[in-house]
Amino acid sequence: MSKVRLGPDGVHIFDRDSGSNVLLDEIVPPRDRWTFSPRQVSIALTNACDLECTHCYAAKTPATLSFESLKQWMLELDSAGCFGVGFGGGEPMLYPKIRELCQFGRANTNLAITMTSHGHRLSASLVDSLKSSINFLRISMDGVHRNYENIRGRPFPTLLEKLRLIKGEIPFGINYVVNEITVNDLTKAAEIAEEFQAREFLLLPEEAHGRGSVVAEKTLNTLSNWVDSYRGSLQLSISSLHSELIRHEPPLPNEVEEIAFAHIDANGILKRCSFDFSGQLIDDEGVISAFKKLVNRRGRHENLE
Repeated sequence: MSKVRLGPDGVHIFDRDSGSNVLLDEIVPPRDRWTFSPRQVSIALTNACDLECTHCYAAKTPATLSFESLKQWMLELDSAGCFGVGFGGGEPMLYPKIRELCQFGRANTNLAITMTSHGHRLSASLVDSLKSSINFLRISMDGVHRNYENIRGRPFPTLLEKLRLIKGEIPFGINYVVNEITVNDLTKAAEIAEEFQAREFLLLPEEAHGRGSVVAEKTLNTLSNWVDSYRGSLQLSISSLHSELIRHEPPLPNEVEEIAFAHIDANGILKRCSFDFSGQLIDDEGVISAFKKLVNRRGRHENLE
């Protein structure tokens, strides 16, 4: 079943199974009819992870979200007009009920279910379980061969084995943190992504968050030149902070931040994005109530500036 959102760009229709988006922009609904919920929500299911990546952004304090709370939040978000949720962490495949959670979302909501993982916990049985319940999988691959191994502490050939498991089974993309080391592996990484039939190559210039550092201007210039010269089959995407490096018209140019994205951390705090240090605790009133409070608080803050 397709979902519909009303907003400043018009009527947005989305189908989770095909991934198709249709925008009817001939008539823009009045503001009081806009869909008041985030379009996409990322959820850190747990802070637990079995890797120690050198640039890791995730919080290191132990925390895991309640399965019952997650189910309720997904139902709320679906009803309010959210298009999709993306599970992350930490490592989401360490979440004790990850299969059941994805299956619940598939069976009981019209949300698109995505997941971001390092991929090393994938198995044939897990892939068989997930392929019927998630719409897209994002695999982190920062650098190749020795650079990857120095960053993630796992053998690169093992990652390639995991990519073979999902090739042709689950639609997936590659998340690629770009820094002064990994920028030199971009061409080879893209070739590998194409070989395993990835659909997207998401470029993530390193940020000063957690163990990360701000990416150097020289590295950004190298990245920009690589993007301009790329002629492969992958769809290139980039984090919003560096959107100018990939020159294309944004699909929803008038979409305001308040109705675009939100993040829920592993302590149940709703934030504008995962890098925010503050947010709104999701209490018994639910996730949409917390979203309204977060937006209202942000509005009051901006009015004082």
